[in-house]
Amino acid sequence: MWQLSVGFLYGGDLMKEKEIRSMQTEINSQEEMVVEGYAVVFEEPTVLFKVNGVEYKEVIDKRAFNNTIFKDCCLKYNHSNSVPILARTRGGSLELSVDDKGLFFRAKLFDTQAARDVYKLVKEGALDKCSFAFLVADNGDEYDRSTRTRRITNIERLFDISIVDTPAYEQTSIYARSYFLAEVEKETLDREKRRRELLLRTYE
Repeated sequence: MWQLSVGFLYGGDLMKEKEIRSMQTEINSQEEMVVEGYAVVFEEPTVLFKVNGVEYKEVIDKRAFNNTIFKDCCLKYNHSNSVPILARTRGGSLELSVDDKGLFFRAKLFDTQAARDVYKLVKEGALDKCSFAFLVADNGDEYDRSTRTRRITNIERLFDISIVDTPAYEQTSIYARSYFLAEVEKETLDREKRRRELLLRTYE
């Protein structure tokens, strides 16, 4: 079992930003340079953000991939366009499937030097993280303020899966911070409003 980090490209009403997520899943290497495993596991809340010890979470719903466009999805290394792609759904070298557990992928890597290097590092455990980029559909997420959990319910398109050296949190956490900080601000305003109402009642 490898520890994988998974990343997302999100679409909101006003902006679309790429984000990285971490979760535990499995990836296996076989002969003929085949790698396979679960890139996404459903219904497993992941803590994305903490404010004053309060956790804000995210979960991928089992319905999230019901209407997703998987056309021409690639397997890449570090999301790089300068490194030859490792596999691709076009032609069948990259296979994606959704079951009750999550999003499963199986990739027969192309016979290139880059793919051979990546495969060797994966097999030896030197590369053990993965990310994927996708777009959330309009109204494709929900937020439960009682549990402080964002639920992704509808992913519009999957762009790529990438084997990465390290998850690029520095590049991808801006939108995550802005999303959850907005919720923190709402909670703070609500608390302040309730406090003022209590004070007013006290002096009535």
